[in-house]
Amino acid sequence: MKTIISANYIKKMAFLALASISTIAFAQEEEEAKTKFEFSGTVDAYYRTNLTAPNGEDAIAPGSSFANLDGFALGMANVIAAYEGEKVGFVADLVFGPRGTDAIFASPMYSATGDIVNQLYLYWNVSDDVTLTFGNFNTFLGYEVISPASNFNYSTSYLFSYGPFSHTGLKADFDLGNKWSAMLAVMNPTDLTELNGTGDYAVGAQLGYSGQFLNFLYSQGGFEVDFTGGFDVSEDFFLGINAAHFSQEDDGGSFTGIALYPQLTTSENFTIGLRGEYFMIGDFFGNGVGIGSDIDGDASVLALTLTGSATIGDLILKPEIRLDSSSEDAFIDNDSAPTSSLASVLFAAIYSF
Repeated sequence: MKTIISANYIKKMAFLALASISTIAFAQEEEEAKTKFEFSGTVDAYYRTNLTAPNGEDAIAPGSSFANLDGFALGMANVIAAYEGEKVGFVADLVFGPRGTDAIFASPMYSATGDIVNQLYLYWNVSDDVTLTFGNFNTFLGYEVISPASNFNYSTSYLFSYGPFSHTGLKADFDLGNKWSAMLAVMNPTDLTELNGTGDYAVGAQLGYSGQFLNFLYSQGGFEVDFTGGFDVSEDFFLGINAAHFSQEDDGGSFTGIALYPQLTTSENFTIGLRGEYFMIGDFFGNGVGIGSDIDGDASVLALTLTGSATIGDLILKPEIRLDSSSEDAFIDNDSAPTSSLASVLFAAIYSF
């Protein structure tokens, strides 16, 4: 039997096909538009206790930043809103809680909301090889960062704690090709992120090659040079490195340190890592807080931190044991007598979204 298809039927089918294609294309465009604006962040909490020193009212902690509270303690809630356009975009990074407050200690100068802004910047991709960033951004120096989800160890190093946390200014990033990169920046003095208030400015520079970075910062009469990098020794073994030296003009003191970060992946969901750090200060730099100092204002500390990292979906669990040994009697023992060493443990939980 012969089948006859009318012209109207063909037109109708063609119309439906075009409508379907248009709907699919529109949905894809809408989905792409949605993905340009994203929310992300972390929430973390921890438990910390000393093994060789008092806890409770007389609790002490290492002289490095964060993870220094006693017993069950809060880290921070970090909420990041970001928009990525073809040429321009922005990042608004807000923090709430003790870790966030400590990270932006020099910021709440202008408004009641100053102590929640971790980063707030805009960027312009001038070309495929040049990006300009304007606003408040976390520092380009050092191996460790403020976000606990981006660090392997939960507690932080002395190098991180003594170095800058954030900057406000204008920086230009350059892709030089063949795995080379560079950055130049002019900024407010270190950690003054809401406004300047001094009339002075800092300058920064970076030269990078294949994941290794040499950083420079001159701010308020102080100059810092910093190397940050890492190597995949094997498929399961990674070695991170951070070394830095800072000196202040007019005998304002100095610090020098080196930290190694060997990390071994033992399974799909578990990695164990050690941070071994040697850090020293000169001429009473930073008043030797957490390290102590001798009559000449010099001191050093060796800190060993062993951390496990277990991943359960978007949750990361980190048990950690830390040993700090100072050249001076910077700590106290369980009898409240001065001593040069401190042993402590903590357990942290970090959720990323």
